[in-house]
This record gives sequence, C-alpha cells and structure tokens, in this order.
Amino acid sequence: MLQIGILLTRHYKLLSLAAITDVLDTVNKIYQKSDQPAPFKVTLLYTPDTAHLTSAFPAYPAQTLAEAGVFKLLLVPSFTADDLSQVLAENEAWLPWLRQQYKKGAELASFCTGAFLLAATGLLDGKIATTHVDACKEFTRAFPRVNLLSDKTVTHDAGIYTSGGATSTFHLLLHLLEIHCGIEVAVRTAKIFAIDMGRDKQSYFSTFQPTRNHHDDLVATAQLKIETCYQEAGTIEEMIKDIPSSRRNIVRRFKQVTGVTPIEYLQLTRIEAAKKLLEQTGQQMTEIIYNSGYNDPKAFRKVFRKTVGMTPSEYREKFNAVR
Repeated sequence: MLQIGILLTRHYKLLSLAAITDVLDTVNKIYQKSDQPAPFKVTLLYTPDTAHLTSAFPAYPAQTLAEAGVFKLLLVPSFTADDLSQVLAENEAWLPWLRQQYKKGAELASFCTGAFLLAATGLLDGKIATTHVDACKEFTRAFPRVNLLSDKTVTHDAGIYTSGGATSTFHLLLHLLEIHCGIEVAVRTAKIFAIDMGRDKQSYFSTFQPTRNHHDDLVATAQLKIETCYQEAGTIEEMIKDIPSSRRNIVRRFKQVTGVTPIEYLQLTRIEAAKKLLEQTGQQMTEIIYNSGYNDPKAFRKVFRKTVGMTPSEYREKFNAVR
C-alpha cells in the first residue's frame, strides 16, 4: 500500500484537493470491488495553524508534521490567493519538512500553483517544472534556477512531479496512476472522469496579460502605442518613433519592466487579438490575419503556432463560440 500524504497548506484550493482525493478514492474502490487491497493510504498533513482544516475531511486520518513518518508520495494542492509571495511566507513551515522527506526518499508532486511551494524548497533548482500558464512569469521571476516548461501539462524530474493549471491536475494524477498501478488502471480512471489522456501541452490556455503595475511613464507610453497601433502592419520602430528616447534605451527599459522586448510585446498583442477573433467571430482567416496586423499569412501561422502551440484553424475548432 502506497503511503500518500496530502498537504493542508494555508490558502489551498478546495477544488484541487477535491480532485486529488476523488481520483485516489475512486482507484481504491476499483481495487476493492475486485477483492484486491486498496493501493493507496491517504493521510492529511497539517501544521499547528492549519489543524482546523482537517474537520472538513473526516474520512481521512490526519497527522501533524511532528507525528508524520516518511511518505512514499507527497501531494501539494494548488493555492487560491493571488499574492503567491505572501502565500509562501505563510507556508514556510513546510519547507524544511519537505526537504527532509525528499532526502529520505519521498517523491513530491505539486498541482498548478502548488509548484511555488516546491520551488521555494530549492529542490526544483536545475530541474524541469511547470505551473499554471498565467503564473509562469511570476514563477520565473521568483525562481530563475528552475527550468520552467510553461507549455507542458505534466513534468517529472528526479522524483519531483508538477502539473499545469486546473484540469492538468487530472493528467498528473493519471501519470502517477500509470506508474504505481499500471496503464490499465490509468485508462479506466480516465474514462470514469472523462479525461482526454492525449493532452501534453497547455500553452493554448494562456492569455497575454501585460504588466501595468509599474511607474515607468516611457514604457507605459510605448505599451499604449503598441496596443493602439498593433493592427497597422508596420514595424515596431515605426510605432514607437515619436517616443522621446533612443531605441536602445526604450528596449532596455521595456524588457526590464515587462519581461519582453517591444517586438515580442507587439507579437503577443497581435496573437491575442487573433485568438479573440478566432473565438468570437466568423471572420475568414484572411480577414483575421489582416485585422491582427499581419500581411503575410505564412508568417502569421508560424508565429501563431509557436506562441499558442497549435494552428489557427485548430484553435478555432477548439474554442470558437460562433457555430
């Protein structure tokens, strides 16, 4: 029986924890119905300031960190809070304990933004990881030593697993089931929960969210110029030519503030506009290309696929609301 511990952290996301326990309980029942011993023993783990959370899950045994032995697998649910730096500060008690567990042979798995807690231990330094697509910028700033694969649904490196946003939780759980129970059980579970096992990328769920909480007026002016003129099939130099600063200075400050260069910002703005047109209109592809600021269909498709992870036609098929 695999000893699994689930962390009851401050600000954990209930939906994340519910998905984890539901899948594990379902697999246990599959085995029990076949007169086989349940493969998983699930224990909830808590710190002194999260003891009250255990009352919401009376079906599971619970232990403090001081009581807990060594687990085979530790699971970190996603977080609800927007301020993830504050979340980490409130969950510092877990960090030395997770390091000790890993050193003693435990495998670690995080779901969605739970990766921030694993990264804070230092155990992800030099390893691959993923997290929610819209949290990737913040993750990279906070943990530059981690090799973040933002487009991946699931990663596994040296006994540490991570998953992308929301429903990627199920893909990581299926991956763990395949390892510990075999592909047959993983497939059966996927059918029960109606999970598409083939998805290995999450980049097409991303939304470009420009950084605006800064006080650099020059960069703000450049951003406004790009966002206002992106439909014009001109160069970035033409768009920012009236800004009273050298190109070199604009590019340096722009990347420092937003994390991308002006030309990358323009491309992301145009692709986000194209995505919205693909989602919300019935425009022909040539119209979408033109209205997004492109005049070269081949270049548009190349940039779109590189940024989104699928072709424009595939994106429209998946997300178009106009049928």
